[in-house]
Formats: sequence, C-alpha cells, structure tokens
Amino acid sequence: MARNRRRRQEGHANHERWLLSYADFITLVLIFFIIMYAMSKIDVAKYEALARSLHMEFAKAESIIPMGEGIQGSAPSPSKPAEETKKEDQGEKDLREKKDKELADLLQQVQQYIDKNNLQTQVSAANTQRGVAVTLNDLFLFDLGKADLKPGANPVLEQLASLFPTLTDATISIEGHTDDVPVATGSPFRDNWGLSQARSLSVLRYFVDTAGLSPKQFISTSFADTRPVVENSSPENRAKNRRVEIVVLREASR
Repeated sequence: MARNRRRRQEGHANHERWLLSYADFITLVLIFFIIMYAMSKIDVAKYEALARSLHMEFAKAESIIPMGEGIQGSAPSPSKPAEETKKEDQGEKDLREKKDKELADLLQQVQQYIDKNNLQTQVSAANTQRGVAVTLNDLFLFDLGKADLKPGANPVLEQLASLFPTLTDATISIEGHTDDVPVATGSPFRDNWGLSQARSLSVLRYFVDTAGLSPKQFISTSFADTRPVVENSSPENRAKNRRVEIVVLREASR
C-alpha cells in the first residue's frame, strides 16, 4: 500500500512540472518583447538636438567631409556657396530687368512711329504677358486671299527691323491668323492654315532676306482661325481677326 501511494505522489509531481517550463517560456517571451520595444523607442529630444546640430554644420561649411577624405571611389559633391548662389540670383534679376526695359523702350518707339504716321487703323502695339506684340491688319500687308507683301507695308517692317538689333538675345514669333471664312475656290492655298502660314513666312522672309537679320531669332507660326480676338459674327470682326502678329517674346523659346 505504501509503495502504491508513493507511486501516485511521484506521478502527480511529474504531471504538473510542465507548468514551470511554460512559465519560464512566457517570461522569456515577455522579456524579449520588452527589449524590442525599448530598442524601437526614439528619444525625440535627442533626435531634434542632433538634427539642429547637423543643420548648423551644413550651414557653416560646404561639406562636412573635406576634399580627398571621402569614401574611396566616390567624390564629394559640395553645394554652391551662399554667396555664389546670391550672385547668380542677382544676375538673373538684372537680366530680367534689362529685358523688361528693352521691351518697354521698344513699345514706346513703335507706338511713336504709329502715331506719327497715323497708322492706328492698320497697326497696333501692346505689352502682353508673352512680350511686346505688334499687330498688323491683313489688308495693310496683303491683298485679299494672298500672301505677297504689299509695297506699302515695307516702311513699317523696315522700322521694326531697325529696332530688333537693339534687343538682347530676342526671340521674335511671327504669327499668322485668319477669319473663319474658307479660302476661295481656285486659291493656291488648301485652307486657312496654309494661308496664315504663307503670310507669316512672307513677313519672316522680309526680316531675314531683305533686312538681313539673323534667322535664328525668328519663329514662324500659323493659327488659321483658331485664335480670334473677337467673334467672327460680322465683316468688321472678321477683318480684326485677319492679322499678322509680331511678338517679341519676354522669354526665349529655344
């Protein structure tokens, strides 16, 4: 009987031993996650202090690592000094101011020429966001439906050609426009696109071939009837839409 009791007690003790192992395992897992959590936490105050310190060092020097002491096989790329960047910004500002003054002077001279020669109904000039735009009525330049320059247009074009060389690095866009009336039957032009392009080229060729200006500063563009200044609702409005615009661009398009 005593032997049987001893066996039952030993069996009972061995049966509950797994609880100790399980408790040890849970404890180790808990410690592991506590360590991982602690490692993942960032001291925000220390991080901000480090960031401020690095920012101050970058502001005081071109590069933290001196030339020749970088990682082997890679060359440091120092940023531009603040003084050099300031000079570049000032240079761009001066260039813009010079360009604006040149355009203002050009507009004044063109307007004076228009007023002096009573050309207000044939020629106009305006300062636009794109630049100075000189608009010439189509009948002042061409016969109806044609793209050959009239002799009477030469003095105005000659005056403009004398002013363009005074501009610094100017890009001049010559833009042909028509109304919405289709070209006449038998016209040498297929449509208004062809007519507006041919008229633009005629003005461009005057500046390049006759006046001898550099072709590099000119752009020829045709818009047909896609950019009317007024609705094509009357003969008077259509006459306003038939035009050639000579735009001295504020920004170079190259």
